[in-house]
Amino acid sequence: MNDAKSQASDDYTPSEMMIISAARALAGVRTVFVGVGLPNIACNAARRTVAPDLELIYESGVFGARPERQPLSIGDPTLVTGATSVVSMADLFGFYLQGGLVEVALLGGAQIDRHGNLNSSVIGDYRRPSVRLPGSGGAIEIAINAQRVFVVMQLKRRAFVEKLDFLTSPGHLSESDRGRRAGIPSEGSQLVITDKAVFDFANSEREMQLVSRHPGCSVEQIVDEIGWNLRIADAARLTTPPTEKELSIVRDCRRNAGRSD
Repeated sequence: MNDAKSQASDDYTPSEMMIISAARALAGVRTVFVGVGLPNIACNAARRTVAPDLELIYESGVFGARPERQPLSIGDPTLVTGATSVVSMADLFGFYLQGGLVEVALLGGAQIDRHGNLNSSVIGDYRRPSVRLPGSGGAIEIAINAQRVFVVMQLKRRAFVEKLDFLTSPGHLSESDRGRRAGIPSEGSQLVITDKAVFDFANSEREMQLVSRHPGCSVEQIVDEIGWNLRIADAARLTTPPTEKELSIVRDCRRNAGRSD
């Protein structure tokens, strides 16, 4: 491809690399449960690049959204126009999510452990926390019922911890708790996409491993932000830099969403 828009760029931020990596991961996906914030931008960018048939699902009750502009929130009226259906939140969770119709969900959290379990409830002791977070919302139901989960969050040592302060949403649980996944239809966390690297769980222990580091980030810098002895996949590679087209689309989405970080 000789189009200048397809050429790699070195003028991008870590957040843009994270969003573009998340968008690329949605190639070939048909239905995605969209999280708020950066996942919302990533999903809409994916529709304009690698996943033109992607149907967006929002917690507010919209299934199969194909918004003509970047939605500002999960309650933006633009989600309704052209959507497959608009139902109550209870019906969305009952019929679509629990019905197994969500192929991928994008989630975030304040903490994640080596098995992809998430905490979005509290930091510190549950009864007397140092920080009380927004809580589960629909995250636990989404993590349990979506076919696959992709986690999108910044790579920081305080977030990638050996032990969660509270388990909000199950990923692959721990070795001792693995039996509790019996009856959970989701395949659990499949990817963790950050501003420095991408991780997966493609090993028998279902433990997070480095599979791709972003340009300018060394393995040592990544390991320093992890609260346990991180696995490095045999086929770990360097992330392909964003193209001019990808950056243009992501920046347009962020501008329309009022994001500048």
